[in-house]
Amino acid sequence: MAKDLFESAAAERMRKEAPLARRVAPRLLDELIGQDHILGAGKILRRAIEADRVTSLILYGPPGTGKTALARIIAMRTEGAFDSVNAVTSGVKDLREIIAKAKQRRIHESRRTILFVDEIHRFNRAQQDALLPDVENGNVILIGATTENPFFSVVAPLLSRSQVFEFHRLEEEDLAALMTRALAHQERGGGEAEVTVDDDALNHIARYAEGDARRALNALDIALLTTPPEEGIIHVDLEAAQESIQRKMLHYDKTGDGHYDSASAFIKSMRGTDPDSAIYWMARMLEAGEDARFIARRICIAASEDVGNADPMALVVATTAWQACEFVGLPEARIILAQAATYVACAPKSNAAYSAINAALKDVREQPTVPVPTHLQDASYKGAKKLGRGAGYQYAHDHPDGHVEQFYGVERGAYYRPSDRGKEGEFKKRLDSLGGDVADDSTV
Repeated sequence: MAKDLFESAAAERMRKEAPLARRVAPRLLDELIGQDHILGAGKILRRAIEADRVTSLILYGPPGTGKTALARIIAMRTEGAFDSVNAVTSGVKDLREIIAKAKQRRIHESRRTILFVDEIHRFNRAQQDALLPDVENGNVILIGATTENPFFSVVAPLLSRSQVFEFHRLEEEDLAALMTRALAHQERGGGEAEVTVDDDALNHIARYAEGDARRALNALDIALLTTPPEEGIIHVDLEAAQESIQRKMLHYDKTGDGHYDSASAFIKSMRGTDPDSAIYWMARMLEAGEDARFIARRICIAASEDVGNADPMALVVATTAWQACEFVGLPEARIILAQAATYVACAPKSNAAYSAINAALKDVREQPTVPVPTHLQDASYKGAKKLGRGAGYQYAHDHPDGHVEQFYGVERGAYYRPSDRGKEGEFKKRLDSLGGDVADDSTV
């Protein structure tokens, strides 16, 4: 009996000492904030949970958006068994033990087993493959939670057997509402003291939490624990909130969506002649720790792919910036990158050269090979003349303006179709003045 009392007291103490986010975790679907697109009234996922007919799911989204909280709600609602593992600390041996029990439960009790795998992207391919037969046979219903894009981090066979639901980052209003509700919760902490939090303090935490409910609640918890009560009142003001969450935590994974989406937005902003957006996305990547050389490479590519001959100096600026970044380094390299990015963003645009090489490569791969015309063949070696190599070639510099009409293997305009924009407009006028059929710019 004494042992039971001791264990009960210890469990109660651990519950009270748990982080605020855990103490006030939602227990009902209506308490889960901000995911109405998948959990609103009448939505299929909500109907499945309410009817206890959940099938295998992959829950995907940023940290602190409710994926694990939803799994706990399902665990409380289901009449089936519920087992959970964290892919960071578990392996195939743990999975096999759970699955073995699930099989026995299914045979002897006709009872389903839901297996929740948190951080499922941490399992390697072999570990994920170990789940396949039992998910396929219905021995377990899999619920996987991941912060990484499942179409990259989860094996295709598991994806094909699961429904993917994306969780969105929470808005500032959602986080403020969540914290307000936590303050009214009976297990919020603070003991017997009354708690008041200024609106600007709540708004500061909500803004700096970056859509992460756990981060917001943890910051609020720190503020409550470190603010001494005065006359029985714990009053959290803006200064206390600022001390509790001093810096935004950017959700950015160098191998995941944060990396690829930010880079995509950066490139498309330069292409779209929006220097302000380009600078913002670049700043976001730099602040998150992105390699300056990666950003410099993207600028070089955009300078050629999107600006091209409309402003040939764009590539010069971009490559010079790349070289300068190599020997200057951060933080000063940010200035060089900003100059190059804004130059490329503001420059006139043409993808004519990019389109030309793509079209030419397609023909080289798919069409009959064009033979090198005899007059263009190499005639520099002994005996070339006897073979007729180079016969009839006209040296361009022997003619006025350094040009002579001569066939070079491909009809002019077949691939390179210069635009009227920037420096490339001059190229187009020159080519037009030389005669021959040059395709128009209607497809560029």
